[in-house]
Amino acid sequence: MATAERPPVPESMLTALRAILGALEQCGEEDAWVGVRWRVAGATVAHVFGGEDQLFRITFRADPDEVMAFEHLGAPYFRSGWGSNVVGLVLDERADWEEVRELLTDSYCLQAPARLAERVPRPGNGKT
Repeated sequence: MATAERPPVPESMLTALRAILGALEQCGEEDAWVGVRWRVAGATVAHVFGGEDQLFRITFRADPDEVMAFEHLGAPYFRSGWGSNVVGLVLDERADWEEVRELLTDSYCLQAPARLAERVPRPGNGKT
């Protein structure tokens, strides 16, 4: 039985993600086994890829207390099959890019060394 090919991530989607993740200190982009991922200090912040179902997904880290909430929200969110704090989001024409920015910023702050995370402007940390 033939397996469907995974589509490459559209350049427009990568451009939007680069604008978000590229603004985060020492957050580097690299090709992943499929798609593209961004890492800080060796830890993955986000991974975007096309699925065999032709949908595009991004996975990111969430606070452990929020993982179950994302899982219960259902589509377009999903719980990843790896990592206890990895959540995913289907990216399509309905994606709220401001929400994506917030989720990826939170993921970065969870993965980055404290000295980098504390410099990120976020509500509640005294920086805006």
